[in-house]
Amino acid sequence: MAIAKMKLVSISGDNEYLDDVLLRFVDLDCMHPEPASKFVDSVHGLTTLNDENPVSELLNHFYEIVEDMKLDVKEMKSRDKDYDVKKMQETLDTYYHRYSKALAVRKDLEKVIHENEDALVQVRNIESSDLNLDDLFECEYIKIRFGRLPLDSVEKLQYYRNHPFVFKSFNSDQTYSWCVYITTAKFEGDVDNIFSSLYFERIRIPEFVHGTPERAKEMLQEEIDSDVLQLAHVDEVMEAIKAECSDEFAYIKAELEFINHTYEARKYVVGLGERFSIIGFVAEDDIEKLKAIYADLKEVDIEVRPAHSDKRLSPPTKIKNGWFARPFSMFVEMYGVPEYGSFDPTPFVAITYSLLFGIMFGDLGQGAVLMLVGYLAYKWKGMRLGEIGVRIGIMSCIFGTIYGSVFGNETLLNPLYETLFHMEEKPIEIMTSEFIPILLIVSIIIGAVLMLISMVMNIILQWKNHNIGEILFSHNGIAGLIFYGSLVGGAGLQLGLGINVFGNKLYILGLILVPLIVIFLKEALIHKLEHEKLFPNGFGAYFTESFFELFEICLSYVTNSISYLRVGGFVLSHAGMMMAVTLLMSMAGSGSLFVAILGNIFVMCLEGLIVGIQVLRLEFYEMFSRYFTGRGIAFNAMNN
Repeated sequence: MAIAKMKLVSISGDNEYLDDVLLRFVDLDCMHPEPASKFVDSVHGLTTLNDENPVSELLNHFYEIVEDMKLDVKEMKSRDKDYDVKKMQETLDTYYHRYSKALAVRKDLEKVIHENEDALVQVRNIESSDLNLDDLFECEYIKIRFGRLPLDSVEKLQYYRNHPFVFKSFNSDQTYSWCVYITTAKFEGDVDNIFSSLYFERIRIPEFVHGTPERAKEMLQEEIDSDVLQLAHVDEVMEAIKAECSDEFAYIKAELEFINHTYEARKYVVGLGERFSIIGFVAEDDIEKLKAIYADLKEVDIEVRPAHSDKRLSPPTKIKNGWFARPFSMFVEMYGVPEYGSFDPTPFVAITYSLLFGIMFGDLGQGAVLMLVGYLAYKWKGMRLGEIGVRIGIMSCIFGTIYGSVFGNETLLNPLYETLFHMEEKPIEIMTSEFIPILLIVSIIIGAVLMLISMVMNIILQWKNHNIGEILFSHNGIAGLIFYGSLVGGAGLQLGLGINVFGNKLYILGLILVPLIVIFLKEALIHKLEHEKLFPNGFGAYFTESFFELFEICLSYVTNSISYLRVGGFVLSHAGMMMAVTLLMSMAGSGSLFVAILGNIFVMCLEGLIVGIQVLRLEFYEMFSRYFTGRGIAFNAMNN
């Protein structure tokens, strides 16, 4: 549970072996490479390899083809150094041309089927008549338009009732009126324009349709059935093309992505005349693994140096955590990455987050459900939040057992206490006037302890970074630790044992006033340590600025401490909401089980989300702000 120790590694060799090196380099998961641009600007004669990528356009074209064909290309690996970009492009274009032709036929068939189905609807509308369609459409003096009109447009026809046309609606659905209008040849253009403005969609009766409506209906249905069969055949052809090209496309995808990846990797290659070099950081434990990858390339040299041997580079941070703490790194990453050489706060976050969540959301039944849901989310979706759910669910179960709460039932565990501990009932009764003040005081104590631990962690971190001024004089250093610890300790002695240490002048002077003055003079004392003037801008300006900073610091101690009251507050909130659910169950009669399920789901979703956010807020604002900067560089391997 720490930050991995890094080594600076250089992979170098003659240019003729560059492709062999890159073939393996792109798959490395243990090296954090540094861009060549960091070196060429500082040393004359060094170059970067900015060769034009020969496959970038073809790869984009490949993705477009795959999307158009709705093809699921399987993953495969290929390492063909003698790739032929032209041949791959010809293969892609050949298959895509065949598919595009079939697709065009399919679209034409779908259009024809749709038109014929609309025409069939209109023919069915007039099938009860004995009209001959050939006679109907060969009329010389009248014009007939079959189609459909939006329902809201039908109402607007009243505004045009003085125009020479006859309108007939056969039937309507939720959107359209299926209809016909008739006008004279003289007014054809005028009436067509009116109906076009009303969004009339004309449905043409195909030319192959003749005779009576009954005969026309049969002809249209036969044509539709024939087109549907053709459509199915075209679908079979398209699926056959996709099946035929599946393996070829998988190979092409593997080759193009690999070639593209190797050319992207060239930005990490430093040109040294006839030689090249790739420089990056590797965890000390992975050095032998890296050497083994290039062991058979005798002409390639691997040089290992200390992480800080090149002042131009800052080592990245690679975090190693155990099973319990690992998923909580996502919370740390949300704030920032630990600096290399400092320490990883993830284990501390894992413990404190789980502890606080368990206290605030203590319920054995709901904790078990949270564990199950988290486990399934992790197994099925790979969600790190699901892993966190398992851990905080465990803590919820533990505190739920202490509170004696199982899905809000406060008496279900009483037999357990009696059997194991010879107790008549649960040890803690949350919603009582005697326990509530104790709960709130314990919340403040928890907050004070966590704040003091955060200060100690900051002191250790500053010691590693050799920041003596921050260690001694900061409000999160020794001065702040003594000041805040004395206040908390004095309050504890006063409330717990009745000992009034605040009446002792030496206690007030030595443990409260002196640290406060040291914090006030922090910047001046740091200047003194660095052999500079105490007040470079004058004492007046320093006093004004430091006074308000000290006031803000003192206020932060108070607000940060009070902020932990939310721990006790949410314990009471959770218990209160479950009491409300229990009351509703008693009123529901036979529906009490349904109310219990619905109520527990509501409480878990609402309060679980709020508690999770509030605990994260405590982590970030009350703890991280005291010791964690998050200015590190994340370790990124080439194959990420």
